[in-house]
Amino acid sequence: MGKKYLSLDKLEVYKLARELSRITWEIYQSLDWQDKKSQGDQFLSATDSVGANIAEGFGRFHFLDKVKFYFNARGSLLESRHWLDLLDEREKVKVSLKKRFLYCYKNLRPALSGLIESAMKAKRNDSP
Repeated sequence: MGKKYLSLDKLEVYKLARELSRITWEIYQSLDWQDKKSQGDQFLSATDSVGANIAEGFGRFHFLDKVKFYFNARGSLLESRHWLDLLDEREKVKVSLKKRFLYCYKNLRPALSGLIESAMKAKRNDSP
């Protein structure tokens, strides 16, 4: 019997990234056109980049490629928090959406760090 491989859509960290994108989309949709243009587009792009980088890293074979994309995902995650904080300071985010975002963010951040550590551990175990 062959090895069973985990698919991307079953990966918990990817599910969390997709949930964060859904919440960000709700926030984005509530913005007026000027706020979308000045901050919302960057907020949405940064948040969507988290899941996109996880997906791209997951699809890479070489350890260094995987880790590079996972680190990019973590950087995008922190950028998304920056944009949320700015929108919140400017009173552009509903409290309920902010709470949902932060709850997901707080779960995603350690999951992403765990994914990075797992990839690095797999490389160490594979080394001669």
